[in-house]
Amino acid sequence: MKTDCTDAFVSHTLDHTTDGGATVVALYESNGAGVAVNDLDRDGDLDIVLANLNGNNTILWNEGNLNFRSQRLDLGDSRAVSIVDVDGDGWQDIVFTRRFAKPTLLHNNGQPPSADETGRFTTGELIGVNNPLYAMDWADLNGDGQLDLVAGSYDTEIRKQEGGIFDYRGGGVGVFVHERVEGGYNAARLADEADALTVALTDLNGDGRLDILVGNDFDRPDYSWLATETGWVSVKPFDDMTTNTMSLDVGDVNNDGSAEIFATDMMPYQHDEATMAAWQPLMQKMTHPPEGDPQGMTNVLQSRDATGRFVDEAGISPLAATGWSWSSRFGDLNNDGFLDVYIVNGMIAEGILDHLPNDELVEENQALRNDGQGNFIPAPEWGLGSTASGRGMTMADLDGDGDLDIVINNLSSPAQLFENNLCGGSSLEVDLRSPAEGNVFAVGAQVTLNTNVGIVQRRVRANSGYLSGETSRLHFGLPADAVIERMAIRWPDGRVSIIDKPLPNLLLTVTRTD
Repeated sequence: MKTDCTDAFVSHTLDHTTDGGATVVALYESNGAGVAVNDLDRDGDLDIVLANLNGNNTILWNEGNLNFRSQRLDLGDSRAVSIVDVDGDGWQDIVFTRRFAKPTLLHNNGQPPSADETGRFTTGELIGVNNPLYAMDWADLNGDGQLDLVAGSYDTEIRKQEGGIFDYRGGGVGVFVHERVEGGYNAARLADEADALTVALTDLNGDGRLDILVGNDFDRPDYSWLATETGWVSVKPFDDMTTNTMSLDVGDVNNDGSAEIFATDMMPYQHDEATMAAWQPLMQKMTHPPEGDPQGMTNVLQSRDATGRFVDEAGISPLAATGWSWSSRFGDLNNDGFLDVYIVNGMIAEGILDHLPNDELVEENQALRNDGQGNFIPAPEWGLGSTASGRGMTMADLDGDGDLDIVINNLSSPAQLFENNLCGGSSLEVDLRSPAEGNVFAVGAQVTLNTNVGIVQRRVRANSGYLSGETSRLHFGLPADAVIERMAIRWPDGRVSIIDKPLPNLLLTVTRTD
């Protein structure tokens, strides 16, 4: 438990600004770029990678105590970022999706860098991944111990860039599963078109396999595929969906053993005169689904009912309308054992926001506290209401004090780090290793804690939210008096390891030996 806490987050400015344009921000530049966190140099501290559009991508090397050393990469024009061990050598690599080119790999050589950091990474490509892609996620989908890639394109932006060539060459790019094979990847196309802003790999039907969920922009319905013995099967598991799916995250918000899925859209969180005056011209320009359409311009929290069917539980709660919402993330921010939600907001774009000063819709980011009774309560007292026009966002314990800090890649403003200085609670952080497999950091593994105050579970994921990467280090918030009776690790191949009575308030590294 912290002794010097202030019960609020402390904002820090980071040495990176995603540039949306020299003078004005055009429509698709307004989408910004992502951020990822993981330990790149294996020193125990989590490093930060920030993508950029019209400037250089940045690595912020964590030197401890929230001090970071900046490295500008000779690479930009990027959207999403993942930090994953692509080749299973035990060193985390970096993958960027690009706006109009196939993804770029920065292979981590595992060698000490020179004084200017050159030499640590070799720039290359993912052999067999040959299309311009936007959103991505990674996991071992076929059980061979290697990380596979699922990614989708943002065809509307490509169409604008290519003009008539887009239709001449046959239209959209779509959604692909790239299975890792010797020497590269085999690509299987699941959809011919996409406007994919987010990809989530999660178990949609409870059979223990990871399925595919792709969130599409505009009024293109989201895509879902179930993993079966014979291949991927397209399904429609939801009665209610967002119209413009900006972000997806997955987590068990009520600790009942079944994960919820949170999707964000665009809807004002206030209805005062000034807010509605800013939003009204936007609402008139947007496509509105016809009556009876399952899509709606509202956030959705998909939860399984007693029959196993997904139902929307966002309702009229604060979860339903959080602004022009980009990345959203579950995380136990106050270490009470329940997942809270943080959403970053704002929009800057010439053409659709001409009625506002500087073409900008200014909104506060939204922090919603889980009260443990099925309610999400606005938490402005946490000090997370930035108005810097956030896009990519992720959470991780960056200072090693046991709670989740937040990193935001803003558009046209410096990136931010919010240091968690909330009081109370305890935590356990778990770092998994499976060195005998290509999936060394056990992406896709699920860890469950049985405690005297309930059951808490987390899954190792590579990406979440909007264009952003997760750390492979799992964080479990717990009440201060919690006792962990057992920890169960379900590895990606389905085998289970049990650890009795692990102690909280530490970082536990578990290396698989079977």
